[in-house]
Amino acid sequence: MIICLTGMPGSGKTTISEIVKEMGIPVIVMGDVVREEARIRGIEPTPKNLGKLMIEMREKMGANVIAKRCVDKIKELNSKIVLVEGVRSLEEVEEFRKVGDAKIIAVHSSPKTRYERLSRRGRSDDPKSWEEFRERDLRELDVGIGRVISLADEIIINEGTLEDLKENTLKVFRKVIQNDKS
Repeated sequence: MIICLTGMPGSGKTTISEIVKEMGIPVIVMGDVVREEARIRGIEPTPKNLGKLMIEMREKMGANVIAKRCVDKIKELNSKIVLVEGVRSLEEVEEFRKVGDAKIIAVHSSPKTRYERLSRRGRSDDPKSWEEFRERDLRELDVGIGRVISLADEIIINEGTLEDLKENTLKVFRKVIQNDKS
């Protein structure tokens, strides 16, 4: 089973991935494919550059290009369950469904909460201003992330503490995995 984790930037996908890794489930991060491509091309990993590269890759190589590169990594893992973090379009979900049962889990946080988290995180591709944050959100929505979130099998609301998120994540993932076995 491929569990597709989606959510807007700063919603908590990376934290959920860490929790899921502790469950023994391998994680593939779609954004790493774009960062890897940027490194190969010698592009500085700023939010604007990575966003442009993500769109360029999808326009020139197909809306599912990043998912295709992840499928190769999934096959190498040879695991019954894999979490793919950062699914952004229905084309990507369909690519994963070609190789196995795919479930969508969305994580949601308000824009204010997400902006505060990204401001504290300080990753090189995190927005440095509210305007950059809004631009990034709109770019993600243009790719189709809203459609994936709206079709999620399960939704985790992440507005509370880290403990709340951990508890909700474990509950949702156990449910999805249990339903797959029955």
